[in-house]
Amino acid sequence: MSSPAPDPMSAFPFIGGRPCLNFVATLGKRHTGTPLERLPDPDALTRWIGEAGLRAPADDARMPVTEGDLAYARTLREALYRLVRAAMDGDVPDPTDVAQVNEAAARPDLAPQLGDPDGGSRSPLCWKAEQPAPAALATVARDAILLVTGPLLARVKECENPGCSLLFLDDSQARRRRWCSMDRCGNLAKVAGYRSRSRAASTR
Repeated sequence: MSSPAPDPMSAFPFIGGRPCLNFVATLGKRHTGTPLERLPDPDALTRWIGEAGLRAPADDARMPVTEGDLAYARTLREALYRLVRAAMDGDVPDPTDVAQVNEAAARPDLAPQLGDPDGGSRSPLCWKAEQPAPAALATVARDAILLVTGPLLARVKECENPGCSLLFLDDSQARRRRWCSMDRCGNLAKVAGYRSRSRAASTR
């Protein structure tokens, strides 16, 4: 498999239905020769943490994310993916992945702190941790542990679009959802089906 193609300003897909599935989706098109890396740099990780709601929106200070944090996040992401896939397939997870996810889940959360009362227009609330990015991702790791050990695991599916690898929680009433999103792969499948039927009709 080729190295992931970077996409620093790609819109993050928050359609998995769980924080851990949304985080796994930061690497897209896993089954193709050119997977899509949505976390190419520390700024992208900062942006994902903020958009995922893992830090308070009122905290306008940029979360310090380092290259080391980025490497940690990517390693955790792949351990989470393999852990969820193993659980979906009824396989025994890799002990290394289990250890990685357990270690991440054991980290403390970002802690709410009162800011400088003389800070002017800035919010008095800020969120702090010795290692902010791993602290934010502790929530993601805990979510994965609860998902793979709980009843909702049976509702986790992979999008049926061959070019997509997104995992999602099927919350449809009939439990027959096939696509990560109708706005994404669902519409692509409908268009492809229409074109196929049109070609078949034209050859009759």
